[in-house]
Amino acid sequence: MAFPANPIIVIPARMASRRLPGKPLADIHGEPMIVHVWRRAVESGIGRVTVACADAEIAAAVAAAGGEATMTRREHPSGSDRVFEAVRSVDPDGAHDAVIDLQGDLPTVAAPVVRAAVAPLREPGVDIGTVACPIVEGAERGDPNVVKAVVSLGPSVSMGRALYFTRATAPSGDGPLLRHIGIYAFRRPALERFVGLPPGPLETREDLEQLRALEAGMRIDVAVVDTPPPGVDTPRDLERARAILTPRRRDAGPGNASG
Repeated sequence: MAFPANPIIVIPARMASRRLPGKPLADIHGEPMIVHVWRRAVESGIGRVTVACADAEIAAAVAAAGGEATMTRREHPSGSDRVFEAVRSVDPDGAHDAVIDLQGDLPTVAAPVVRAAVAPLREPGVDIGTVACPIVEGAERGDPNVVKAVVSLGPSVSMGRALYFTRATAPSGDGPLLRHIGIYAFRRPALERFVGLPPGPLETREDLEQLRALEAGMRIDVAVVDTPPPGVDTPRDLERARAILTPRRRDAGPGNASG
């Protein structure tokens, strides 16, 4: 399989959030968080970007910023299912040969990190590309909310094959631990296969959707980047994102925004 020639970035978003209700519209320097994520996606230069949303308020916010939004059903069990519905809606003929699933709660993600998720697809046998970074804070090593990627790294230690993902501290012994960053680059047929699979026992046990792919024999390769983009799940996370991002000039275009 060739390296994708026409990828699309899809950002799943919905208003329902247990810890931070209305999260996609949370204000960051005068703009909704989902707009900041959309800008980061545009800045990556990968290709077309659409926000797959379950709520009209999200679609309106994206449209007001000049972005594309695609309405989806509310009842999807996962973001991947929402992404798949959106892709089928905007591209029924399959022109986009890869789909990047970029989570809507990563307003500080850097463009190179988004591009890094696609890089593993240069290897013909890879179904899904994703990203991880070294864990540097000791408390994160045992934190079950920090998902670890167990990766067989190549000589360059910048990319390798995922063997497992876990909330436990793994692998054991001396050496670095990798924190998984939830950005996925699917080959188009791999996404269709993935959403058609039933949840696997390890996926259910760890509550990690990506294990469904590994249990089904799909290949996930991981690109290692320097630092993680902090996700926003709580009010404290939101304040951290506001501190990281700088206010955007009103005359800046989507590709020149500072926040």
